[in-house]
Amino acid sequence: MENRFEFVEKNGLMQGTRIIIDKETGVQYLLAHWTNVGGVTVLVDKDGKPLLDPRYAK
Repeated sequence: MENRFEFVEKNGLMQGTRIIIDKETGVQYLLAHWTNVGGVTVLVDKDGKPLLDPRYAK
């Protein structure tokens, strides 16, 4: 699991957002965090389908 996820976009150390890519599926996630509180959600296109990174999408 350690190498499964790639962090490609990082904004802020104590608070901000990150884009995470699942390298097995290509699905992209948004992580929003504030110090020790946060949440994760899948990023979707206009049709509600998960956004896929073409490097990993199968």
